[in-house]
Amino acid sequence: MATRPPLLTMNRITKSFPGVRALDGVDLEVHAGEVHCLLGQNGAGKSTLIKVLAGAHRPDDGEITWAGEPVSLSSPTAAMRLGIATIYQELDLVGGLSVAENVFLGNEPTSAGFVVRGGRARAAAGRLLERLGHPEIDPARLVGELSAAQQQIVSMARALSHEVRLIVMDEPSAALDPDEVDNLFRIVAELTADGVAVVYISHRLEEIRRIGDRVTVLKDGRSVAGGLPADTTPTRDIVALMTGRTVEHVFPERPDRPDDTDGTAARDPVLTVEGLTRSGEFAPLDLELRPGEIVGLAGLVGSGRSEILETIYGARTSDAGRVLVDGVPLRPGSVRAAVRAGIGLAPEERKAQALLMLESVGSNVSVSTLSRYSRAGWLDRRAERAAAHRAVRELSLRPDDPDAAIRTLSGGNQQKAVLARWLLRGCKVLLLDEPTRGVDIGARAELYAVIRRLADEGLAVLLVSSEVPEVLGLADRVLVLREGSVVHTAPARELDEHRVLDLVMEGNPTP
Repeated sequence: MATRPPLLTMNRITKSFPGVRALDGVDLEVHAGEVHCLLGQNGAGKSTLIKVLAGAHRPDDGEITWAGEPVSLSSPTAAMRLGIATIYQELDLVGGLSVAENVFLGNEPTSAGFVVRGGRARAAAGRLLERLGHPEIDPARLVGELSAAQQQIVSMARALSHEVRLIVMDEPSAALDPDEVDNLFRIVAELTADGVAVVYISHRLEEIRRIGDRVTVLKDGRSVAGGLPADTTPTRDIVALMTGRTVEHVFPERPDRPDDTDGTAARDPVLTVEGLTRSGEFAPLDLELRPGEIVGLAGLVGSGRSEILETIYGARTSDAGRVLVDGVPLRPGSVRAAVRAGIGLAPEERKAQALLMLESVGSNVSVSTLSRYSRAGWLDRRAERAAAHRAVRELSLRPDDPDAAIRTLSGGNQQKAVLARWLLRGCKVLLLDEPTRGVDIGARAELYAVIRRLADEGLAVLLVSSEVPEVLGLADRVLVLREGSVVHTAPARELDEHRVLDLVMEGNPTP
């Protein structure tokens, strides 16, 4: 591979935003037919670099060559014309349009000079979905009705609808279950066998070893290593390059409580769930969650995990059962009632469901507590800003400036802003849905420490994660879900990853 000229070369790329130098002389070299993995902590510059490559940002300085020729990627259209397609972590799909319309949006197929619509467009979209191993996705269905995993497949189909020579995949496996990840890797192998280059971004180092050819590591807007062999470079070395330090213990130490032996606590439950049910999503659920306890829900995508959290929060209305906080029943399907009772939710899709992307950090943190800073109908901005500043400093959010635009923060710091909102609110129960999705290993360790500290201070936490080690490392007690039903409950200390996977796949405990 090294003897062939690179398909893409990015030399000394710089990019600044007001108050932030996001890229400070980054180099990247990608060959046709390779999977080149881009690693780095949140805030290292990965997202900015791929937006430069996609034509969404214009670099302040540096040179880009494509197939040996200097190019200017002045717009996403210019990048696409060269054959560069980008699949972003935060999918840019239009929920009110059909699958087929999203697949060909801006790239509508034509025949004899006329745009092809209707059945022919749906048939073409269907062929792409079949190639991706998902013929069950209906091209006529609205994208907004699909699951996060299905939307990821639609975004991939859109990329393949072009004559691509390089595809950028930003955390493509984050919303996929293990079988879907295997299918993704099959697709990547087929693309590279056809000579297509893939720039692959993931925080799961085991994926990098499995799929990658070479690795480039970014830190603080600079490329600190390039062209490392993905399958032989020691994990410790990669982590040290990403973080500037060796991460020995990712998960904080679990408190050694005598009552942990059976997963219960002496205090009365703050959250009680009795027979909670949603037809087609999850079976009757009974659950007790006590102050200071972290309970994890483990299961595959589609097992009902997120739906359970959203129903407890009131974003979905249950068919049966009830939710109680401190013994007081909540009105079903009412987010207002849940928040007033002391329940907070950090949803899976933080940008779409939790954050006000055009507002400041402070506005995002204080949005659930504005009434505290109102006097005679007027908002005391100084008090609001001071409270938000205290909350973000307590969680070590960077930068700890409440006036910073939330959209300029890394994924890990955006997640901290969501947690700061509920910290400021003083909630009793925190529901966490994929809290570290798209968060690098260094920022993950910080988030884990924050979650454990909040629990040690008396907060009750109900956690959902697709990563079994994360559930086992953080939770005191684990409920294993399969097809909407709890198939096993046990203290986290009594479980391991293999047993949990056996349970979620087969529904039977490992002997």
